[in-house]
Amino acid sequence: MGQGTILSTDHQAIQKRKIKTPDGLHRSQLERAIQQAASALLGLQHPDGYWCFELEADCTIPAEYILMMHYMAAVDDQLERKLATYLRGRQGEDGGWPLYYRGPAEISCSVKAYYAMKLAGDDPDLPHMTKARQTILRLGGASRANVFTRIMLAIFDQVPWRAVPFLPVECMLLPRWFPFHLSKVSYWSRTVMVPLFVLYTFKARAQNPKQVSIQELFITDPWLETNYFPVHSALNRALLMLDRLGLRLYPWIPRGLRRRAIKKAEAWILERLNGEGGLGAIFPAMVNAYEALGLLGYPVDHPLRATQRRAIDDLLVVKEQSAYCQPCVSPVWDTARGCIALQQVANER
Repeated sequence: MGQGTILSTDHQAIQKRKIKTPDGLHRSQLERAIQQAASALLGLQHPDGYWCFELEADCTIPAEYILMMHYMAAVDDQLERKLATYLRGRQGEDGGWPLYYRGPAEISCSVKAYYAMKLAGDDPDLPHMTKARQTILRLGGASRANVFTRIMLAIFDQVPWRAVPFLPVECMLLPRWFPFHLSKVSYWSRTVMVPLFVLYTFKARAQNPKQVSIQELFITDPWLETNYFPVHSALNRALLMLDRLGLRLYPWIPRGLRRRAIKKAEAWILERLNGEGGLGAIFPAMVNAYEALGLLGYPVDHPLRATQRRAIDDLLVVKEQSAYCQPCVSPVWDTARGCIALQQVANER
């Protein structure tokens, strides 16, 4: 589909429309602005007929990219500096990092951003780091971060593995009728969870070449902490009891069964690597898969793993002074919205 043909809409059709003018705005001004906006949108259409713009999310994604580089001990220093510059520029006035524009500090995002900047070389005594640390401690410390953040902290040996839920790879062997089965959770959850099963089972360990620690973000020593899973309800208590029961029974699971589950998880991941788009086409799943494949014996130059890394790097937006990582690309969303916008312009009569 060529430019302007996706809706049978072109510049001439747009120019023929009649626009209802809001009070206080001259008709010619409004029409000129709409024509310019529509022309600009058409000019940004890909030759294949779609639109795809940058997709900026919260700071967890660029922070996780820095963490991934240190997990692998393969750090691009220039890229790291640009990512750290981006993180500093998004720090909130309250000292933390929000999940949405001008929102309040969110502890999990803040812990990841602080750790990423310390890995990138920011001195913890610098004013912005001090302010961030004070905010994190005010919010309860790093032990109050969410499960995904605590898994990252366990991988970096900042908390014990008991700080995360029981995630055995044997879940891959559960029958479809069982209360928990992969077919009963969302696509996003499946693509994130299956590689996590592998990371949990192998107790993945980041190389962390500089051995950077963030113990200053904990109110209680993380190895002495006993309240990683506060009880909020009867259901919550029941799930925690099942979690503890699973941990006690885990050593008794036959090794043959575990090997079979690992093989099934590996096959599941490989079947869904999605060509050049990466597992699930979303950053968290792609990074988990990239790291899980390493634990499964795939070297960094193996074609499947190398393709996964390229898919991750394709999400980077690198500018002159800073860089960030997108959570995914958005051609479907952007094309749908672009079509609707142009259709509304062309249909005004």
